[in-house]
Amino acid sequence: MLSAHGVGYEEYRRHHSVRMRVEERRKKDYIRCRRMVADLERLAHYNNRLKT
Repeated sequence: MLSAHGVGYEEYRRHHSVRMRVEERRKKDYIRCRRMVADLERLAHYNNRLKT
């Protein structure tokens, strides 16, 4: 928790605003990663079509 979000677990557990900030950041990171995976999958499928 500390290395990934800069917040210790105790602070995360005690403060609602800290929790919300961390969870919003995690949500944005998750969405960004899902978009990256989708882009890579599209690229892989596109390249496979070019080879055949």
